[in-house]
Amino acid sequence: MSIEPHAPATSYLPEKTSWVATQLAQIDAAGDTRVADINGMSIIVMTMRGARSGLLRRVPVMRVEHDGTYAAFASKGGAAKHPTWFYNLNAGGEVLVQDGTEQLTRTIRLLEAGPERDQWWDRGVAAFPPYAEYQQKTDRQIPVFLLEPRNG
Repeated sequence: MSIEPHAPATSYLPEKTSWVATQLAQIDAAGDTRVADINGMSIIVMTMRGARSGLLRRVPVMRVEHDGTYAAFASKGGAAKHPTWFYNLNAGGEVLVQDGTEQLTRTIRLLEAGPERDQWWDRGVAAFPPYAEYQQKTDRQIPVFLLEPRNG
């Protein structure tokens, strides 16, 4: 299932968390992710299809980018369980990334333990230092997804 850029806001599953809903409303009004942040740090918005529902869902996450590839850290603040959106990304496929005013289609890949994950983990902690603290709070290894440009 592909995700079309600039889908009408009514196409999305409503956000239940009030601060996230407020952020998304600000971004929608401006058409730009740069009007919102988390603790003063830049964010992107991922639009994905629900793994079970097939409905569109939007999630703001920290902006961790390198050479056109983005990373999404399923930290949930160091909670014992994954964030709900983890299961949508883990199902694979594509995600739409909004970075500033740009809408970019990316393929999803979960990083396994190893040097590539370690490198992206370091990039994530550099962009959002609380990730290191979140990892200390949980027994699970925080999943790191790459959102990569489509091949071809």
